[in-house]
Amino acid sequence: MHNRRWIRLALITAAIAFSVHAVTIAANKPTPPKPNILMIVSDNQGWKDIGYNGSEIRTPHLDKLAATGVRLDHFYVYTMCSPTRAALISGRAPSRYGILGAIGYRSRQALPPETVTIADTMNACGYETAISGKWHVGLRPEVGPLEYGFDQSYGFFHGQIDKLTHRYKNGDRTWHRNDEYVDEEGHSLDLITAEAIRFLERERERPFFLYVAYGAPHPPLQESAEWVEPYANEIAIPSRRLYAAAVTHMDAAIGKLIATLDGTGQRENTIVIFFSDNGAIQRWPEQPKNYEGRFGPYPVLGDNGPLRGWIGELYDGCVRTPALVNWPRVLKPNVVDSVTSVLDWYPTLTALGEGVVDNAWRLEGRDIWPLLSGKGGVAETVLYWKSYNGRRAAIRSGDWKLVVDRRNKTNELFDMNNDPCEKQNLAAEHPGCVRELTALLEQQAKLDSD
Repeated sequence: MHNRRWIRLALITAAIAFSVHAVTIAANKPTPPKPNILMIVSDNQGWKDIGYNGSEIRTPHLDKLAATGVRLDHFYVYTMCSPTRAALISGRAPSRYGILGAIGYRSRQALPPETVTIADTMNACGYETAISGKWHVGLRPEVGPLEYGFDQSYGFFHGQIDKLTHRYKNGDRTWHRNDEYVDEEGHSLDLITAEAIRFLERERERPFFLYVAYGAPHPPLQESAEWVEPYANEIAIPSRRLYAAAVTHMDAAIGKLIATLDGTGQRENTIVIFFSDNGAIQRWPEQPKNYEGRFGPYPVLGDNGPLRGWIGELYDGCVRTPALVNWPRVLKPNVVDSVTSVLDWYPTLTALGEGVVDNAWRLEGRDIWPLLSGKGGVAETVLYWKSYNGRRAAIRSGDWKLVVDRRNKTNELFDMNNDPCEKQNLAAEHPGCVRELTALLEQQAKLDSD
């Protein structure tokens, strides 16, 4: 185990066992044994790019999980891949670490090494922790998953790869096993699934926290006829057809994971979580300097309709994504319309693991188990976003959302209850609300400085 991880784990274990400053967040938690946790995250999948939201894309396995589980219909993430993943791993808004956009090329940006992560905490709760897939909060082995609480890791450090060569767009290596570079053959989605299945099939004495982070349907798109041809007569635009094929390929992989849980007798004690890391990308231009010019252009890709906006923006088409939770015989089918976010997973899963959270970690989410179980509500939350260049910011409190453009000195105010598609700017009609939300936004910005 790496030295930094030893130090963090010792602190977490001490907090769980002895700290008088820790607060228990396990209200309404289920009875033992502790559940296994399978968290699945897709990449750039739009609001309408899932069957149960009315898509032409077929996602039968995800649709079944949604129909027999809890749909989170107002689930919020961040504007791009790295910010959302940083929020998931740390339990804090990514702007606290200066992570505003996709970490790329040979950037040395990463989560601070002292960050107490969700993997650290689950490990201290007695869980075996693993990731199979996309990391994207550190691009080098020195800041790979093993440094942040995972017992094992597999997949790629970067945000996008050639699905067959597993190389980043500038040709750099990124495919790894346990944070050491490896070379393998096969489609990355299939390899990620196979590794996850190997993990699930292994005999163990501890519960597990498995984070499966797919790179689909993020471009470049490389899908075989098996996945493309079923859409030949249904989707006319080739790039959209490829995108649909990638989503359905991923859905089939998720079906294999669920079948493995069934086959190993673990399904009824495994909570399955699914969401997308951000909304869809609208198009992908030709990139002659990347991947040796072999991919693109893709003029039509995802569909965030009817929500407004695309990846990288502050509107709900980017920051609100499909999400669901499924746990047989424990969670009844339901649709949760309350606001939830990626920040909520850290405290919620810690509670399920019978752990505690130390106030010093400054987590920003809530334990949403009462919402998931249908046994109650939770306190309202304030959500705060910052654009990749820092020029724009947004905040949501209750039913109101304010989007601020500092460069143009403009405000957009939306009543999200009556105008979820953000079509009508009410800033002029409600100046008092603008002032209140602006003050909240400034408070959040100060926390970034801390």
